[in-house]
Amino acid sequence: MTGNEYQVLAMLTCSITEDPEAKLRHGVFGLASEAGEVSGIFQKVYQGHELDIDHVVKECGDCLWMIAEILDTLDIELEECMEMNIAKLRARYPEGFTAERSLHRVEGDV
Repeated sequence: MTGNEYQVLAMLTCSITEDPEAKLRHGVFGLASEAGEVSGIFQKVYQGHELDIDHVVKECGDCLWMIAEILDTLDIELEECMEMNIAKLRARYPEGFTAERSLHRVEGDV
């Protein structure tokens, strides 16, 4: 499955279709919430729980759904976002990650 195929299929389950501002807010707040759920799974390890990888994967999928919703609202395909991110990383770390390049980014690199 491609990123764009995922985005189309995911949006078949989106309940907010008439109000783009509400849809965007839902995606942004939902992403923060789902990311918190991922971190909560790891936090439970400090309470003696076993790390539940399947649960991590499911919650990461929920994060991906929220990202798809945000991008769909902005009329951006998921694969475009993926490609832009890789281009940014290649420009930032042309030879692969280094702490030096991370600490000393080019002005305007976000």
